[in-house]
Amino acid sequence: MKGNPLDRKQKYHPDILLFLWLIPFISAFNYYLTYSNIQWNGFLLMTYTIDTVQGYLAWLCVRWMILFLDQKVPYEPKPLKRILIQIFFTTAAGLTFIIVTTELISLIVKGESAHISFYTLDVLIISIWFFVINGIYIGLHYQHAFRSIQAAQKDLNDDFIGFQVRQGKQEFLIKPKDTAFLKVEDQYILLGTKSGKNYLLDGSLDTWEKIVPKQEFFRLNRQTLIHRDMVEGFTKLENGKLQAHVFGTEESHLELGISRIKAPLFRSWFLQKS
Repeated sequence: MKGNPLDRKQKYHPDILLFLWLIPFISAFNYYLTYSNIQWNGFLLMTYTIDTVQGYLAWLCVRWMILFLDQKVPYEPKPLKRILIQIFFTTAAGLTFIIVTTELISLIVKGESAHISFYTLDVLIISIWFFVINGIYIGLHYQHAFRSIQAAQKDLNDDFIGFQVRQGKQEFLIKPKDTAFLKVEDQYILLGTKSGKNYLLDGSLDTWEKIVPKQEFFRLNRQTLIHRDMVEGFTKLENGKLQAHVFGTEESHLELGISRIKAPLFRSWFLQKS
């Protein structure tokens, strides 16, 4: 599926603003690395301007190629293949543009080819910058993908209306606000309600954890997913671990231990505003 071109460009936002500032910096940094004795005069300003314009045009070539690859060679299902293809072709295209335009400018201004140092030093430095540019775009892609997953997960959580359960020939819908906990019970999930009734659910606790609203439920450990209304507090244990306290003695059969890694997340979830 090719997708909307506007969507493909939007996922790299704010790349345009970023590179409008970054390209002049790259040009200036290249001068610092290349020349040991920089003289501030009109010739320096002219060459710096030419190099910066070259940088902008080379970046636009790279950007166009990345958007093209998004359409023809998407990241999934083989992200490493896509990344290698992108780095190779964008670097080759960008360097080709820089080399050709540099040679043309040198022939027009000096009447001769570019100095050999351009190929032994400048091209090497520019190649490294193309790796940096690719790294930025790859990072922006995965940042966008992560945000898209979060948004889709939020929509899924917002649409969740309850647990469909069976008892004999009857079917019920247990709303999240009426749910006390979900607990691993052999090969099933035991759902306990605040009224004290228990039902069996299909699926795994991992699956239900992804579906239920995050602000209402928390996965304490491998065995227990608890509703926020059931938690009245917690106790600090050794090594940064916690023990959750729940309302009512009937929930004492639950595994309420919280690992050191999950403890900060639990504290934040428990103390957040309803």
